[in-house]
Amino acid sequence: MLFFSFFKTLIDHEVTVELKNDIQIRGTLKSVDQYLNIRLDEISVVEELKYPHMSSVKNVFIRGSVVRYVHLPAGSVDVPLLEDATRRASQGEMRKILNRLT
Repeated sequence: MLFFSFFKTLIDHEVTVELKNDIQIRGTLKSVDQYLNIRLDEISVVEELKYPHMSSVKNVFIRGSVVRYVHLPAGSVDVPLLEDATRRASQGEMRKILNRLT
C-alpha cells in the first residue's frame, strides 16, 4: 500500500511510464489503483518515430503488470518523507511476522 499511497500524491503531475516492451509514455497521471494500474492523459510517446501508431492516442490505461519503471519529476518527491514512510512500513511488517511466531 506504500507505493499506492505514494503514487496517489502524484496525481495531476507529469510522469513517464516505461513499459516492459520498451515503450516510454509521458503524460499527466490521472489515476492509480491498488494494483498500480495507471491512467495517463495528454500523452506523448518518447520515441514517436519508432512508434508512429501511438501518435493519435491521447489517453491511456496501463495495466500495472506491464510497467517496468515510472520516472518522476525531480522536485515532486520528498525523499526524507518517503524514506521515513518506508522505514515505518517495514517495521510494521516485521511486527506482524513476530506476532505470528509467538
